[in-house]
Amino acid sequence: MDFQELIRRRYSVREYLPTPVSEEALARILEAGRLAPTAANRQPFRIVVLHAAGRQGALGRVYARAWFARAPVVLCVCGVPGEAWVRQDGRSHLDIDAAIVMDHLILAATDEGLGTCWIANFDVDAAREVFEVRGGEVPLLLTPLGHAADSPGPRQRRTLDSLVRRIR
Repeated sequence: MDFQELIRRRYSVREYLPTPVSEEALARILEAGRLAPTAANRQPFRIVVLHAAGRQGALGRVYARAWFARAPVVLCVCGVPGEAWVRQDGRSHLDIDAAIVMDHLILAATDEGLGTCWIANFDVDAAREVFEVRGGEVPLLLTPLGHAADSPGPRQRRTLDSLVRRIR
């Protein structure tokens, strides 16, 4: 798929079919995350893959939307603060690195014909438990992963001129 088409096709899926995600597609999606650029190539992230069958109640404690727990797979991108590159002024790039990884994951999923939804507002303590987050890791981002049972609605985006400033 052409990249411009891919980024236009991606949307936040909020309803999933029970159809399983193939292991081959999942492997390609995870590989895209592994290849994501990170500051100083530190790769300060871990991706937890949770197969959701039978875990809907636990997932509901993490993010209380029924559609979230209906996806067959949920991915959790964790940051590892101790591995992150820190700029001279003390600014850690952990969150930026995790965001780049998540973007690679969701675009790769779209390329596989699968849906995702970027989730940042979740119960961190519940996520630590449900995703069995290890010491030294911080759950930062989640996405359900599966075949969409909905279709994209109209999207409103600001104009390019309102977002870009050019200095010549």
